Amino acid sequence: MVLRWDRYSRCQRLAYTNLDYFKSLDIEVNAAEQYVDYSVPESKMLLAMYLAMAEVDNDKRSIGTRDGINQALSEGKCSNKASRGYKNIKIDDYNKYVEIDNEKAPIIQWVFSEVAKGTQTPNYIRKLVERKHNWKINKNSFMDMLRNQFYMGKVRVPEYKGVPEYYVDGRHDAIIDKITFEKVQEVIDGKRKGLQSYLKKNPDLFLRKYICCPICGKSITGAISSGNGGKYTYYNCSSDAKHFRCRAEEANELFAKYLSSLKPNEPILRLYKEVLKDIRQDGKQDIQKQIEGHEGEKIKIKERLYNLEDKYLDGEIDKETYHNAKERYNKNISTLEEKIDILENPNRANIEPKLTYSIDLINNMDYYIRDAKVEVKCKLISSIFPEKVVFDGKAYRTNSLNKVLDLIYQQTNELRGNKNGKNSNNSSFSHLVPRAGIEPAWK
Repeated sequence: MVLRWDRYSRCQRLAYTNLDYFKSLDIEVNAAEQYVDYSVPESKMLLAMYLAMAEVDNDKRSIGTRDGINQALSEGKCSNKASRGYKNIKIDDYNKYVEIDNEKAPIIQWVFSEVAKGTQTPNYIRKLVERKHNWKINKNSFMDMLRNQFYMGKVRVPEYKGVPEYYVDGRHDAIIDKITFEKVQEVIDGKRKGLQSYLKKNPDLFLRKYICCPICGKSITGAISSGNGGKYTYYNCSSDAKHFRCRAEEANELFAKYLSSLKPNEPILRLYKEVLKDIRQDGKQDIQKQIEGHEGEKIKIKERLYNLEDKYLDGEIDKETYHNAKERYNKNISTLEEKIDILENPNRANIEPKLTYSIDLINNMDYYIRDAKVEVKCKLISSIFPEKVVFDGKAYRTNSLNKVLDLIYQQTNELRGNKNGKNSNNSSFSHLVPRAGIEPAWK
């Protein structure tokens, strides 16, 4: 027995299901103020009306509640529990507001200021807060907090009745200024270089993004181990640590020696410098004609490249011949594009300081790898090696270099003599000189 049918259920479907259940147990359900005589067939209509009225009333209340919440939000009021750093204040049912929590707000402000710097990861800062203030917050909630515009004095009004989501000025006081909040968003989105550099580069493990496992070819990762009263850094295979493991300081030093072994001789660098000067000088004479000539050559080479692909697909040439010819054509195209670029930009800044700096860099790459900042090391490595370098714990080897360095090292090899006595007409387009590993191929 219930007082009224709206006290029994506010959903017709569930009400009938439940009534059938009680009926199977030979139990009659009825209402004191809205009695239904089940022996009369017409009572079913009366029962349906009572249950429908309850559901309609429930729907009306729900709509009214949602309308009220939407109205409150659009006026800048906080309709739910206040975000961390704030607290809800209730005077009576009609007088409620949000004020700053003077105990937690400074912590929130410190978190935003630290994340905005971009020098530490948000998760690291979250752990600092946990240790320092004994304030437990999971990672997802922490990231949601950093995205919450409520701290900037804004209130989010969700999409409702076809009106898209939007933000309004809240009636509460902001604890985070707009500039700091936007910096935090840039850090989280990865648009600020500070955090990206921190995430990718560790002073002792700067090679982990650029070398791969000699067994499975997967990327190398790094880790810090404790033992014998100290901490030590190691490189290891990201797929299976048993494949490869090496002390980071040993791998870094071997890499510096590897780069020192790639130094070209002085005549080649001087020749390269003079060639660039000659190209710039020639560019002053009939530039447009030269550009058109280079463009014509590039079109012919591309046609040969397309024909090459057709022959390979038709089975007229084998895979090795196809890849060798393709690499040669691509290098020819790159050389032509370089010449066209120089001819189209004859008024670039003075090339002399750039050449001097570049040549000094090429001659002293090992010193940069040992002593430069980690950001400089990473830029240098990524510019030299377009592909990952293989390291087996004793020697480094790679299948490709920066095209300019590739050409310089190859021509150095030619000037020092071809030991095999083979024709070297196509040597400028060979794969790579330093194939032997850590030792330069011209030795």
